[in-house]
Amino acid sequence: MNRTQNTATISALIIICIALPESSAEEFAKLPEGDKGIAAGYPGDRGIDQAPGVVFADDFEDYSTVADLRNKWDVVTHEAQLSLDVIPQNSDGGRQTLKMTIPQRQNSLATGIGKSLAQTQDRLFLRWYVKFDAGWFVPKGSVHNGGSISSKYFVNDVATPGVPADGRNKFLVNFENDNNNGDPPGHMNVYIYWPEQGDRFGDHFYPSGKVLPFSKARSGAATFGEQFQARRDFSPKRDRWYCYEHMVQANTPSKRDGRVALWVDGKLIADFTNLRLRDTGDLRIDRIKLGLYIARNTERANHKWIDNVVAATSYIGPVMRAE
Repeated sequence: MNRTQNTATISALIIICIALPESSAEEFAKLPEGDKGIAAGYPGDRGIDQAPGVVFADDFEDYSTVADLRNKWDVVTHEAQLSLDVIPQNSDGGRQTLKMTIPQRQNSLATGIGKSLAQTQDRLFLRWYVKFDAGWFVPKGSVHNGGSISSKYFVNDVATPGVPADGRNKFLVNFENDNNNGDPPGHMNVYIYWPEQGDRFGDHFYPSGKVLPFSKARSGAATFGEQFQARRDFSPKRDRWYCYEHMVQANTPSKRDGRVALWVDGKLIADFTNLRLRDTGDLRIDRIKLGLYIARNTERANHKWIDNVVAATSYIGPVMRAE
């Protein structure tokens, strides 16, 4: 999306960062990695839906048709672009996965599945497996292709892009790949609507600490505090399964103790601290979504697969192989 630099916006953002105190490093506990999560106790994810702390799980094994998704998911967007696919799976030994397809076309199109939480949360972890097809390629432009954790971002099941978050209306954190940076499918990053966003559309946070837009004034410690640890930006390989997981910890209103963390295959790749996601306790996490949106898919049909979705109140980790 085209963005124009606005000096007044930058000044306002700097004032906000100065006015609100940073959280100390001690307030941010060390995060688990590897097989230290819920999945370690449920080989093959069998029975993980009954595990303490798990609020939702789906391995897509029990569906006969795409229409059956509605038995678990509240929203199925453009059902014609979804299919159940039987392909080799390297995580739990399961056979069936959910395939998302955007055909070659000039106009934008989205597909995906969404779930409203029966109980809203202040902290949530979302884990899923993903694979992009071997030839995945989208010309430069807007693509959202990951999993989101959000609060009041959807109004009557309709997304609200272009409406800035103000601390009282909504927030959204989408762990995805940035189509405009890195090799296809693009660098790992977070697309986020939050009260300090630099434009009417969401910001992008990268493991290295780069923040877009206005990266020069906002990257690294300027947004994430002095305790921030920069990590390498990278793109995943195509035609390979990965385990994605991210955590969203909503801040205590009036404090900068919010946090977003990202894992790939159980390794922590980014930890964004010092965040202000809300100014009221009424904003609590109420929804998860797995989706795919491409603004202009002019070169080829693109496909991706997802599997083994789990949402929980603590770290989940990769699927443990069943013996």
